[in-house]
Amino acid sequence: MPNVIILQSPPPKLEDVQKKVFSAGALEFLANLHKEFDEEINHLYENRQKRAVELQSCPKLDFKKSPERMDRSWTIAPLPLRLQNRHLDLGDVSPTNTSHFVSALKTNVQGIQVDFDDGHCPTWRNQLIGYQNIYLAVNGKLQGAPMSISMCPVLMLRPRAWNIIEHNILIDGKEAIGPLVDFAILMYHNAKKLHEANSGPYFYLSKLEGAGEAKLWNSIFVWAQKQLDIPQGTIKACVLIENIVSTFEMEEILYALREHSLGLNCGIWDYCASIISKFGSRKEFLLPDRNKYVNMSRHFLSCYLRLVVGACHARGAPATGGMAASMLKPGATAQDRESKEIINKILESKIKEIEAGVDGFMVYDSRVVPFVNELWNKTSSTPNQISKQLSLTITAEDLLTIPSGGVTIQGLKHNVAVSILFIYHWLAGVGHFFYSGNVEDSATAEISRTQIWQWIRFAPFLEDDPTKQVTANLVEKTAASFAAHAHKNLCRSNAEKKRLTAARYMCMELFLARNPPEFITSFLNDNHKFRTLHNKALLSNL
Repeated sequence: MPNVIILQSPPPKLEDVQKKVFSAGALEFLANLHKEFDEEINHLYENRQKRAVELQSCPKLDFKKSPERMDRSWTIAPLPLRLQNRHLDLGDVSPTNTSHFVSALKTNVQGIQVDFDDGHCPTWRNQLIGYQNIYLAVNGKLQGAPMSISMCPVLMLRPRAWNIIEHNILIDGKEAIGPLVDFAILMYHNAKKLHEANSGPYFYLSKLEGAGEAKLWNSIFVWAQKQLDIPQGTIKACVLIENIVSTFEMEEILYALREHSLGLNCGIWDYCASIISKFGSRKEFLLPDRNKYVNMSRHFLSCYLRLVVGACHARGAPATGGMAASMLKPGATAQDRESKEIINKILESKIKEIEAGVDGFMVYDSRVVPFVNELWNKTSSTPNQISKQLSLTITAEDLLTIPSGGVTIQGLKHNVAVSILFIYHWLAGVGHFFYSGNVEDSATAEISRTQIWQWIRFAPFLEDDPTKQVTANLVEKTAASFAAHAHKNLCRSNAEKKRLTAARYMCMELFLARNPPEFITSFLNDNHKFRTLHNKALLSNL
């Protein structure tokens, strides 16, 4: 028996689920996976720390003249039939939300981003329910969902990113690695069935920092396919380019995963947050109000999108754009005047991505799906635009020149609200929420809190009141004002009020940190407050 210890007793009514999810065979597969790649993962963490130090002392990135980049002859392996049309996915679908997951399985889209990362909170209960719901769906046993997985959109499984540790599992005396746990459990229980249905297993890979990490994932794929006796190349994965380092290594990433590649994806807010994380202590990288001055029409982001498209299409891979996070009001129909305005804004932004050459993108609100499908029908007669080749000359300066613009009090208030509410919901075990007409998740929380940190650091004057600067005192007053408003309108119990107060003070800790953590999810996942709220059964079964 492998040396694996589950530190959590099963939550009420999930005793049988925990036994099935972490069966003897699954534990052995998980333990062997960790043993096989433990040393390489340690190197990954060491390399990230080393690179962070190097970029702080010498903030310079440029494209490599690598053999794989210079060789124009190679392409990724051919895509299976179900992946040749990547027009539309539903994004941020946490499998823990059973009703939302079931609804997604019946939606007329090509794929579902089944999310254990940005839009998901990894409490032990959430992990168990998520794993179980995916297993039931794959086996046609999820109540209300189609009876066959081949009748559903493809499941694009997104495991947690490398920054998340699974504190509830010990393997050989060490805490487990979050993405390895997700990958192992999802593969062990579902890979063969998905393969037999010509429906996977397919993955989104989040927050990779360079081609070395893509190469590691490729080795993991090769190992897992061999262990589970499914053909090599069956796994396909789309890499989210949401780290500034990866932007300069796109072709190397595609090459590393060429037998398993499903192309690349744009993630604008994580991407912008990574620029602040790597270079934000330098004033030339001061990012202005994101709602007013940061969008895909800005030169640095337009170049980023075109570079993703160009790199992918040159190698026979699909390129996917970001997610439309706008939401129609609860209960609203698409015919309402306000709904029509929201839908038109979504279509306006997405047609620009289509014209740039993307092969697909995501939306959150399923009510806009018919309109986006109609847009694709009008603008493209083919399953993808891979034949659209771009001739590009994009420099490091193009990608690293921050747009001009200032800071507004409204932008400050919005960033404060998103930061506080994200932590508030995370402490409640919820990974995404709705605010001001949008779905918000860790990506928007990431850019919100990093911008505030950066604004405090450089104290820019406010556009709407040039006599005032962004200071710690102003941010504290803004946070206190929002919290007071939220106490009255959001919190109905003492527990909710305490959670909101905790979220406010945890945000201030992030805003004022001398050396802030790179990822807000790491900060929360490792925090005693979160772990105390959701680990009450810790060690009770030892």
